[in-house]
Amino acid sequence: MRLLFLGDIVGRTGRNAVIERLPGLREAWKLDAVIINGENAAGGFGLTEAIFDEVVASGADVVTLGNHSFDQREALVFIERAPRLIRPANYPKGTPGRGATLVDLKNGMRLLVVQVMGRVYMDALDDPFAALERELAACPLGLGADAVVVDVHAEATSEKQALGHFADGRASLVIGTHTHVPTSDHQILGHGTAYMSDAGMCGDYDSVLGMDKEEPIRRFIQKTPGLRFEPATGEATLSGLAVETDDRTGLAVKIAPVRIGGKLSQAEPDFWLE
Repeated sequence: MRLLFLGDIVGRTGRNAVIERLPGLREAWKLDAVIINGENAAGGFGLTEAIFDEVVASGADVVTLGNHSFDQREALVFIERAPRLIRPANYPKGTPGRGATLVDLKNGMRLLVVQVMGRVYMDALDDPFAALERELAACPLGLGADAVVVDVHAEATSEKQALGHFADGRASLVIGTHTHVPTSDHQILGHGTAYMSDAGMCGDYDSVLGMDKEEPIRRFIQKTPGLRFEPATGEATLSGLAVETDDRTGLAVKIAPVRIGGKLSQAEPDFWLE
């Protein structure tokens, strides 16, 4: 199975890059599934139903969220009728939405996508390890699903790595989101799970984590409240990870970073180029 995971969409420039480029990538790379983190897509904070529909129409099979899941109040309602939109599975019981989804793909295979949120330097949610164990046990790789992707939305690299090793051999891919900066530690772990500490973002990197530079810089210098953060509007880079899995085991056999457009050095998977 050919999988593409794209990191956090930040603002209009990130949305436009996804909407414009993803259909061509799906065709050129013959992708079986695309998963995108969309929690910063609406002006940098949260996700609206209209934007979710746009991202899905452009070629996303599943959209994940994170600590900004409900910044847009309408998400409290529309997430219940959007089975391909998930928030962290370790939100408290009774939180709207779902933390995992099982998708029937056009190739006849089934994809499980799970999201958990870290607790180090983040909101104090339920145990992400217990939540991930529950979801992996309910739909095991190779039995309930042909591929399993885990989005770890977390601040601390150590926590992301621990969750990656925790799921090694039981997931096709464990990938970090939230910090908006792509890491260079992409690898296939010892038991066959593809891993990367952070996918980066789909946004303008001439910025502070996708936001226009002036207000974040001012706040660091003056330490006083000020204007609302606004997404930067320069050319976006699509950042993420390409993974190919073995059809028999569902584990990863090929992995490569993806960086397309914008200011970062460019990277594409050479194993899908014909």
